[in-house]
Amino acid sequence: MLMNKINLTFDFFAIRRFAVSSIIRKCIDATLRSEGITAPCEINVLVTNDAGIHAINLASRNIDRPTDVLSFPMFSFEAGKPPANWDNYIDPETGLCPLGDMAISFERAVAQAGEFGHSVRREIGYLTIHSVLHLLGYDHLDEGPQKKQMRQREEEIASSISRMQRD
Repeated sequence: MLMNKINLTFDFFAIRRFAVSSIIRKCIDATLRSEGITAPCEINVLVTNDAGIHAINLASRNIDRPTDVLSFPMFSFEAGKPPANWDNYIDPETGLCPLGDMAISFERAVAQAGEFGHSVRREIGYLTIHSVLHLLGYDHLDEGPQKKQMRQREEEIASSISRMQRD
C-alpha cells in the first residue's frame, strides 16, 4: 500500500477534529487508489471557516465570497489518465509527488449537509473527493461532459467508502 502524506491544518478550534481528519484521510486515499495513482503523494489540506475560505477565494481567484472547497493543483494532469511514469513529478527530497493544496470550509460543509439532508461526514468527504479529483485534472467548468464525468467519479468513489453512501 502506498504511503501518502496528508498535511492537515485546522485554523480554528474544532471539537470534531479527529472525525474530520479521519474522513478527509480516508477520502484522499480512496480517491487516489480509485484513480489508479501509483506514486506516493503529498497533499496539504486546510480546514477553515467561511471567513478563512472567503479570504483565500478573494486573494487567489478575485471572488469576493466564501465557497465550500478550493483546490490548487501542482500539475496539469488529464482527468482519468494519470501518468504511466511518475519520475518527473516526484520531489527528490521527499520521494513524494506534491499533488497540491486544498482548503475546505467546515462552516460551509455543515450548512450544506443540512441543505442536502445528509451527514456532515458525507459532505466533508464529498468535498474532499471533489478537491482531489481537481488535483488530478478533473474539472467542471462546462455544464456538459466534464461536469458529468466528475460527478460520476465523485459518486463512485463516495459509494466505496463506509458511511459515505447517499442517505
